[in-house]
Amino acid sequence: MASSIACQHGTFVAGMLAARRGSSAPAICPDCTFLVRPIFPEKTANGDGMPAATPLELAVAIREMVEAGARIINLSAALLQPTSMGVQRLQEALDFAASRNTITVAAAGNQGCVGSSAITRHPWVIPVAGCSLDGRPISESNFGSSIGRRGLCAPAEQITSLGSDGQPRKFGGTSAAAPFVTGTIALLWSQFPTATAARIKSALLHAGGTRRDTVVPPLLNAAAAYQTMAEART
Repeated sequence: MASSIACQHGTFVAGMLAARRGSSAPAICPDCTFLVRPIFPEKTANGDGMPAATPLELAVAIREMVEAGARIINLSAALLQPTSMGVQRLQEALDFAASRNTITVAAAGNQGCVGSSAITRHPWVIPVAGCSLDGRPISESNFGSSIGRRGLCAPAEQITSLGSDGQPRKFGGTSAAAPFVTGTIALLWSQFPTATAARIKSALLHAGGTRRDTVVPPLLNAAAAYQTMAEART
């Protein structure tokens, strides 16, 4: 249903990436090819009314996207209720993505806590924490040592994108932050099509200098990442 939370969430994230340039949405990489794999049911039994999927369902979706040829996976979702079997399958799916040189970008989550999950601590995943429009970490975002070491911060407040009715809507949280990083990777790969996934990932994570030992990751710096890639090519 177009009015469901699951549909609205997915449409908003997709609109940030795929909307036409000049629209009210960020429209980061409108000419990219998108593979859409729903993981949230149209209705959910969660008490908070938010859409949810099991770790096993997410693991299956990741594998399907990699097998379909996805080079970047955007996970605008957080792992809230892991099980031993679910975590194992999810780990295997993320390992599979890494073995196929698919870069996985994942929202850090909006529980306002310090810690990590099977997703955000995976060495090949780029976790994305949320910041305000002036670059300050937002209180709702999760942070942690693995997020600080291997992640980035991106805007997560008052982001305008498209609603499921095609009209502009505002949204926030780390689900909105993740597509900024995903879109940047897509743009870098469009400019440097022969670059390896490891090279793209390294340029993005180390743009702007050495990382500090902190639970808060540095801000996304697309221009610095581009410059790093351009200098390496010359």
